[in-house]
Amino acid sequence: MQTDSSFTFVLFGGTGDLSMRKILPALYEAHRAGMLAASGKIVAVARHEEDRAGYLQWVNEHVKAHVAKSGIDENAWASFVDRIEYVKLDLGKAEDFVKLRDALQDHAGTRVFYLATGPSLFVPICHALASVGLNQNARIVLEKPLGYDLRSSNAINDAVGEIFAEEQIYRIDHYLGKEPVQNLLALRFGNALFEPLWRREWVESIQITIAEELGVEARGDFYDNTGALRDMVQNHLLQLLSIVAMEPPHSMDSDSVRDEKLRVLRALKPIDPRDISKVAVRGQYHAGVIRGTSVPAYATESGVKTDSATETFVALKVEIENWRWAGVPFFLRTGKRLADRVAEIVVNFRAVPHSALGASALRAGANRLVIRLQPNETIRLYCLAKKPGEGMNLSSVHLDLAFDQFFKEGQMEAYQRLLLDVINGRLALFVRRDEQEAAWKWVEPILNEWAASGKPKPYAAGTWGPAAASAMLAQHGTCWLEEEN
Repeated sequence: MQTDSSFTFVLFGGTGDLSMRKILPALYEAHRAGMLAASGKIVAVARHEEDRAGYLQWVNEHVKAHVAKSGIDENAWASFVDRIEYVKLDLGKAEDFVKLRDALQDHAGTRVFYLATGPSLFVPICHALASVGLNQNARIVLEKPLGYDLRSSNAINDAVGEIFAEEQIYRIDHYLGKEPVQNLLALRFGNALFEPLWRREWVESIQITIAEELGVEARGDFYDNTGALRDMVQNHLLQLLSIVAMEPPHSMDSDSVRDEKLRVLRALKPIDPRDISKVAVRGQYHAGVIRGTSVPAYATESGVKTDSATETFVALKVEIENWRWAGVPFFLRTGKRLADRVAEIVVNFRAVPHSALGASALRAGANRLVIRLQPNETIRLYCLAKKPGEGMNLSSVHLDLAFDQFFKEGQMEAYQRLLLDVINGRLALFVRRDEQEAAWKWVEPILNEWAASGKPKPYAAGTWGPAAASAMLAQHGTCWLEEEN
């Protein structure tokens, strides 16, 4: 589906890593698929290239490598590049924003300002846009992290909110644009089969994991001042939890969906600081082996303090205090340098109350739903069936929905979907301010306790994190799903 009307997409940080790897490739894919209005323009803003020719050379050298697994359509690429304009801009010079305003004067349609920059630049850019009148009838996209804690997040939101109305602000969380997350909504609210089971009477526990094999790479300075709780839990994991646990919205419009997510976030059971050690595990990777290659300890990575107490692993037990989920533990886990790269949601259903078929029918996890977000996007339902042969011997079997096999057309990448939603003014997949505040309020006691207490537990790179994370689940008679799919 093509974008509804003409647009001008202004990309601050046009030569940055995010623009190179995600944003420009996503816009190219939308262009190649005929999803962008023919009159739409992309205006890259940066200070490194002198002119449009220099910027387009950078695009051809750096962006092409991140485009399309199936390869480049040279005709589509040429017409995509024709859309791109360039403005050399120094954020410290007010006259440069006058130059930007002048460059946009002849462009009709919706204006989108995408801030693919560090959060310290969000407010100065917004003030500069307002000083030349570019905040009127425009949309602004803010990348995470939006603040370091509740106070700093509120400060940024307050400042941006003085310039842009809430309905103009798109706080992006790319996990919300992933196809399986969209399918989770379809699975729950489009099928009578699952919705009656999606509650405490039938669900024993739920796990949400985002695991990475990579370390901090070249982001040591940033990561050492952030940590896994801020980088992954406060946004990605709590957003996924809210979608898994939310009540059915009355429609899929933006506020209906976000109202239900907010109710979940506000229903999270507050964590007593005295109980944090029981329900929260933090770890930091030491040297180890990933797929046969030795990798260094976190403390020896470039940009990391040698005595750093920053966590690279977090596991949490979360409870939701509402009628649907009372008593059901949600286990969240994320980490770097783990045994595999995987993001998945595991719904463990309760065992049958009595089995005439033997003890195997009563084992934990016999019935579970696994929704995998990466690396391959699938939904798998596990159940028990009789093994062929004599006797009633049960074995685990599964039903697969592999999207790439079932749907022949290519899947839309998360950034592509989200950028199209920004251009078309659809807010449902973007984080509203009150959601963000509720998430920060919930994680803040953990942040404060960890800042005042000792160091994270060590774990070897290439493993699944500290043993304490597994022990936390064992107390509830379950374990992390760590098998190959």
